[in-house]
Amino acid sequence: MNVSSAFRPTRKRVAVVGAVTGAAALALSVTASADSTNGRHTPEKKPTVVLVHGAFADSSSWNGVIKRLQKDGYPVVAPANPLRGLKSDADYLKSFLKSVQGPVVLAGHSYGGAVLTEAAEDEPNVKALVYIAAFAPDKGESALELSNKYPGGTLGPTLNPVPFTLPGGGTGTDLYIKADKFHDQFAADVPTRVTDLMAATQRPVAAGALEEKATHTAWKSIPSWTLVTTQDLNIPAAAQRFMAERAHSHVTEIKASHAVTVSRPDAVTRIIEQAARSTTGN
Repeated sequence: MNVSSAFRPTRKRVAVVGAVTGAAALALSVTASADSTNGRHTPEKKPTVVLVHGAFADSSSWNGVIKRLQKDGYPVVAPANPLRGLKSDADYLKSFLKSVQGPVVLAGHSYGGAVLTEAAEDEPNVKALVYIAAFAPDKGESALELSNKYPGGTLGPTLNPVPFTLPGGGTGTDLYIKADKFHDQFAADVPTRVTDLMAATQRPVAAGALEEKATHTAWKSIPSWTLVTTQDLNIPAAAQRFMAERAHSHVTEIKASHAVTVSRPDAVTRIIEQAARSTTGN
């Protein structure tokens, strides 16, 4: 007997094996297609988190939050807020948002909340708003008006006004928190070794920006989350609650100063991620 011919498969056997193999491949293809359809093996991409700082701070005030979000896999960016005027600051943010691909969770601290409220309306990629000890004005309201709506704020006497020349001529006023008042007023739950640096590097806000009235209200069309800081001396907790309830926001309260992004980045991150998960359904 020819050994090689004894072990040579017949055409019929080849055909059967081929049919079985083809059926298995088809089954695997269908299964893979179904898995792709139901998302079991293709988790949705996480939204980009855009962080907007407020007055008397800069983007570095988000550093603790950024570190935690990045560890959890979120793309994050914290553009500089000009702090020159509500409309111009909002226009700047709106133009920045157009450079971000995919869904966005937009979070603002303090005056940054007013800016994102003005900027996010009619921006289809913004899926959630997060207010961190922040202003959420309605049309016709200013940040200054809202901060004075309820008792408890002590910012006014701590401010140092500094004149500056406007681009078209005339004079504006920049507002700084006095260095010796910064810790107690802005960040009482942050170590003084940190607040000394924060006071020296603080970004001033133009007084006109706090007085400028809002013309858009993104929270009326975009779901929102709010972190209320109960030890806040810049925006009284009562004012924060008023704005959050009016916006039908998801509210969390925490015992913290106005500088909660620095003192409690863990709590701030949790709120932002709650909002982010709502955009993907996870």
